[in-house]
Amino acid sequence: MHITVEPRESYAILYLAGEFDTYYVPALQEEVDGLLKANVNNAVLNLRLVKFINSTALGAIIKASKQFGDSGGRMVIAHPSKFCRDILEKVGLDRVVSIYDTDEEAAANLGATQPSTDGTDDDVFTEDKSSVLFRPLDTDRVDHFISQSNSPINPVHGHSFGKNWRGIGRMAGLDDASVRFTWTGGKTKMEPFAMAQLLALGTQWQIKFRLPLLQKGYCEAQATISEVEERADGIKVQATFCEIDDETRASVRQYAADMAYLKEELRKATDG
Repeated sequence: MHITVEPRESYAILYLAGEFDTYYVPALQEEVDGLLKANVNNAVLNLRLVKFINSTALGAIIKASKQFGDSGGRMVIAHPSKFCRDILEKVGLDRVVSIYDTDEEAAANLGATQPSTDGTDDDVFTEDKSSVLFRPLDTDRVDHFISQSNSPINPVHGHSFGKNWRGIGRMAGLDDASVRFTWTGGKTKMEPFAMAQLLALGTQWQIKFRLPLLQKGYCEAQATISEVEERADGIKVQATFCEIDDETRASVRQYAADMAYLKEELRKATDG
């Protein structure tokens, strides 16, 4: 990664390019320390050319924001790449460090009020909202619970998916033992009660999910439904892993640790 600092009259813009990971955290800290020593208390962090960012780098951004705030100034983010914006929003960092579409808009808002961080830590930190793909190992469940009248249509072939059907939920939590997700039924038109019957306790499912902070594609595992909660707009499910390879479990464990680390960094940044 490369960092270019462009001084302006009352602030500086830090342009980052490349992959922002643990190795480059000291480089950002050095630039931040240099600006503060020079009494430059306002900064714009431009992430347009950042292709990847990990949890340690996000923690460094939180720390830098707090340093500028403690000095009486402010740091904001400008023009993040799509990857960065998705990550920043998924972990809730945009509620601590404001994000703007352009350098000009970011600079114009340096004097604005910092995002509100009143409330509990959980109000600041939001869980990853990545998609969770799931399909039953017993494909007869699809025929039994999803009739031809409400089965989604494959847009490519123009017919129902049949036993190839899969649901798409939203991740609500993850650790090395289980994944939790919500499902609104998609295009099945199913009521929450019927959804809960489809994903009944003890049924086994093939699960696919992403770990974006680890720059990894979909992880796969087999899981058994261990909790089902009906809601007004769908269901919330916990699926406990029963078959998961060691590499995937290690990645999940690292991801959970990353989320815990970021939550703690956000807590420290908003303490008091």
